[in-house]
Amino acid sequence: MNKKPKYYVVWQGVEPGIYETWEECLLQTKGFAGAKYKSFESMQEAEEAFASSPYDYVKPKAEKTTPARRKDAPLPPEVLENSLAVDAACSGNPGQMEYRGVHVASRQQIFHFGPLYGTNNIGEFLAIVHGLALLKQKNIQMPIYSDSVNAIGWVKKKQCKTKLERNEKTEELFKLIERAEKWLAQNTYTTQILKWDTKKWGEIPADFGRK
Repeated sequence: MNKKPKYYVVWQGVEPGIYETWEECLLQTKGFAGAKYKSFESMQEAEEAFASSPYDYVKPKAEKTTPARRKDAPLPPEVLENSLAVDAACSGNPGQMEYRGVHVASRQQIFHFGPLYGTNNIGEFLAIVHGLALLKQKNIQMPIYSDSVNAIGWVKKKQCKTKLERNEKTEELFKLIERAEKWLAQNTYTTQILKWDTKKWGEIPADFGRK
């Protein structure tokens, strides 16, 4: 007897979306901190769920919540204080996205962009490139911290591999992506891009605090 097909909604994962197999869903969520996903019996249910908040379908697990970092909290000794932390936030995914860069030692916001319709992963990618370009322009040597493995990988490959559709609503965003990819293709840099260890250190200093 054939099993009924299922549709897997990934709200938070490597690449949020709707997947038709458990294997695809697992690839997007395994090892991803704070992953949120759920299966549905029909594509219509999945599409409605994906357009909604995950908390309408998935109960948050308090024991897995990453501790927030107070602005005056001391940094772990292994963190390089003279560094730039970047992060993105998205109201819905896709939804209104923004990103920013914060100096780790002083907690001073260095740059901020948005909101603009997009995804969290794209925001994380653009934030890193923004930081790279700014540091090179100002001739400043300091590492960049990001908590997004996906975005760091995109930057290293010099390509934003998003599955977001390019249309009238996202055209402005895709122009920014093209500009960022062009910068990566035409520039070299010595800036270290480091992974922020959220589990050990708490939320990255550039976090918007909306979780």
